[in-house]
Amino acid sequence: MALPLLPAERVGNQSTFRPALLLMAARAVASAATFLIPVTLVRVFDQYEYGTYRQLFLVFMTLYPVALFGLSDSLYYFVPRDPGRAGAYVANAMAGLTLAGGACFAGLYMSRQVVAGWMQNPALAESLGAIGAFLLFSLAATTLEIVLIARKRYSWASSSYVASDLLRAAFFVVPVLLWPSLRVLMIGAVTFSALRLLAALLLLRRELGSGLRIEPSVLRSQLVYAAPFALYVLVEILQATYHQYAVSWTFDAATFALYSVGCFQVPLVDFLATPASSVMMVRMTEELRERRPAEALRIWIDITRKLALVFFPMAVLLMVASRELIVSFFTERYAASAPIFAVWVIGIGLSAIQTDGVLRVQAQVPFLFGVNLVRLGLIVVSIGPLMASFGLLGPVLATLAGIALGKVLHLIRIRRSLELSTGELLPWASLAGTIAVSALSAVPALLLRTVLSAPPLLVLLAEAVVFCATYLGLALATGLIRPEERAALVASLRPFVARPLAAQGTE
Repeated sequence: MALPLLPAERVGNQSTFRPALLLMAARAVASAATFLIPVTLVRVFDQYEYGTYRQLFLVFMTLYPVALFGLSDSLYYFVPRDPGRAGAYVANAMAGLTLAGGACFAGLYMSRQVVAGWMQNPALAESLGAIGAFLLFSLAATTLEIVLIARKRYSWASSSYVASDLLRAAFFVVPVLLWPSLRVLMIGAVTFSALRLLAALLLLRRELGSGLRIEPSVLRSQLVYAAPFALYVLVEILQATYHQYAVSWTFDAATFALYSVGCFQVPLVDFLATPASSVMMVRMTEELRERRPAEALRIWIDITRKLALVFFPMAVLLMVASRELIVSFFTERYAASAPIFAVWVIGIGLSAIQTDGVLRVQAQVPFLFGVNLVRLGLIVVSIGPLMASFGLLGPVLATLAGIALGKVLHLIRIRRSLELSTGELLPWASLAGTIAVSALSAVPALLLRTVLSAPPLLVLLAEAVVFCATYLGLALATGLIRPEERAALVASLRPFVARPLAAQGTE
């Protein structure tokens, strides 16, 4: 008996803007839910067990994007382009991902003692098979939201993101609160991933009907499309995670726990940067296709300026409040992670310059691949000496140096490909002004810390309020925020100001 298709969604004149907002809102809720996982586990586990948990998911986060092999991302291209064969493309992708997941599961299980010895943590061996099963089920289910988005089922995709991450948080956290152990955590993780895969199969069957079947005739085109990008992702993951492996095989699990907390990824960064880069790539592609390179350049400059207005002050604030943030969310046991975090967040500022997106628009994936190899080489060569000189700060410095080198090489390539002068390449004046204003805004927050005696969370909130108020005032006064942006900001704040004033008028 055939399952009924999912109901179609109406898409009006705002079909680009409204779905984007819907998906961004869903990602925000999902990020908040998943943020609860490390914040809870760090309180339940001791440092050694928490470090083991982080090592397990380091292995997962290394293998996951590599094992995807670009197959799931290829659906963004093939499903809208050939809707009549959408089911075949999806079935092929799921079959390939299942094979890749099965290979990862078998490899991790058979080499569990070797991997545990390599990472100097015997406790890993017990759970590597479970993380392999979690990876297998997660890979096969990753197609769900991509298919829904590609077929313009935006509300269904948003609901799936939210429901999936809420359930993930529940399956990770609730069992551990009742029976605190890493084994229970992994049982919850594998159970969640298996249920998610089952739900994905049922929803995709409803969406695609009998068309959801493997069709070898279209597999070759999928592989040709996916393979080059998969190589780029492989090296990207290696250079992004190498520093964590270097710490893992040099120190024990408890020390790795301190380091991993120090390298905590702020969810808001990806939440803002990824949609901005995607919009930039789409719009630049359209302008270059219409032979309007000047307009494409304007889009790049505008996106860079706006991301810097958010990311530069965010990085400075997190540096200033690094200890309060780490202690508030990860407890006093991880206070030693604060200096690592204060340096690590420099990467947030660098992420304002989305050079990868510009080069992908120009189909320069081979160049990106080459730059990633250079970055990986720099990190591998420098991480040992820097670790010997600076301890746990060394791997962070090596990784940031690799990121900075990549940005420089990307910018040189962009300048040449778009035939620009150095002055035209970036909004230099705005970037310099944003750095200066962000640094000045840190002064009141630092002074506040010297006079305020309160729990770390209250100090953190007070520092954030003072910093943000100072930054906003200086950015408006210096013209960093343009008149049209100022008008939009004032309009968004007016309801919050009008209510208190109206209340005073009635007294």
